[in-house]
Amino acid sequence: MLLNVLPLFLSNVLGVRVWAVGAVEGLAEATSSVLKLYSGWVSDRLGTRKWPAVVGYAISALSKPFYYVASSWGAVAAIRWGDRVGKGVRTAPRDALLADSTTPGRRGLAFGLHRAADTAGAVVGIGVSIWIVQQVQGGGALLEAETFRKLVLWSLVPAFLGVAVLAYGARDVKAQTAASRPPTSRPRLRLRGLGRGYAAFVACSVIFELGNSADAFLVLRAQERGLSVAGILWLLLAFNAVYALMSTPAGSLADRVPRKRVVAGAWGLYALVYLGFALADTVVHVTVLYLVYGCYHGLVAGAAKALVADLVPAAQRGTAYGGHAAAVGLATLPASLLAGVLWEGLFAWQGFGPAAPFVFGAAMAAMAAALLLVAVPGDPQPAGRNRTSTGR
Repeated sequence: MLLNVLPLFLSNVLGVRVWAVGAVEGLAEATSSVLKLYSGWVSDRLGTRKWPAVVGYAISALSKPFYYVASSWGAVAAIRWGDRVGKGVRTAPRDALLADSTTPGRRGLAFGLHRAADTAGAVVGIGVSIWIVQQVQGGGALLEAETFRKLVLWSLVPAFLGVAVLAYGARDVKAQTAASRPPTSRPRLRLRGLGRGYAAFVACSVIFELGNSADAFLVLRAQERGLSVAGILWLLLAFNAVYALMSTPAGSLADRVPRKRVVAGAWGLYALVYLGFALADTVVHVTVLYLVYGCYHGLVAGAAKALVADLVPAAQRGTAYGGHAAAVGLATLPASLLAGVLWEGLFAWQGFGPAAPFVFGAAMAAMAAALLLVAVPGDPQPAGRNRTSTGR
């Protein structure tokens, strides 16, 4: 409800320049990425996944009311930083809790179902945002302060409800979170101890992420091709609806075929979508590509998370999820900066212009998919799965 309109609040209401909007998001995402590693390690050391996740969701929820009184970009940056601190604290323990709570043969389905629920929340949130905007300011071209504050108040309901549901409804699977390292050890970005397969997957993910610039560039491309602000919001709603519908069956598919093939296939689809965005000429082209982009997200979400769980010991899943998220998250910063440089000038003399970041993203995704098929084990042995008589 707030994420999609926050840049509009900064620009339309506070009059902030684009570089400051980028600084707000860059600081927030960098903080979140580093914290994901430490929170995963802490959950491994404490032998609990649930309560670090609860604390993370609570931090994000407690930060949101301050948007109501924010009157400068510095204040918004501080609040956004607090929200991303919460995300950094909760993500790795939450993913490890999901992995611990499911059998290896149904793990892809579990992560797919979680992603479907998460994205369904985005669909409802955007729908509510559209309704509130229409009720408060009608068809105004610019976001108004009163509209944003109304959205802040409405967003508090799901924020705090989510904390309550997790705190009272979830439970740890303590037998699978016992740590083996001494309590004095510290988390390090050393992938060797988690296995070559995990290290290879992280490396492939970083290569992919270097071409995966912020979705803000997709929004800019849609606007450049002729979509209005309202049209973009409806398009985002449709994208999230496809994402939600795809996630559960795609996660189930990752339980029946090698997960690395599902991830590689999703990255290949991403390459085609980004190449399509580079060549798109009309609103129809952009609309179709956005819907296919939702299919990509649905395919990759559950399979990638389940693959991480397969590649590492159960007692180190928190650290593994945190390390993967940190590496990928840190790669998004140069990815978005490079995309901006490509958009604004580099390759313009060759006639690419705004198409350049999408060509680059397609190339990096194709490279990452090919490396994934070669470098990551074809049938990693998940913790808890018994080998059959065929020798698997």
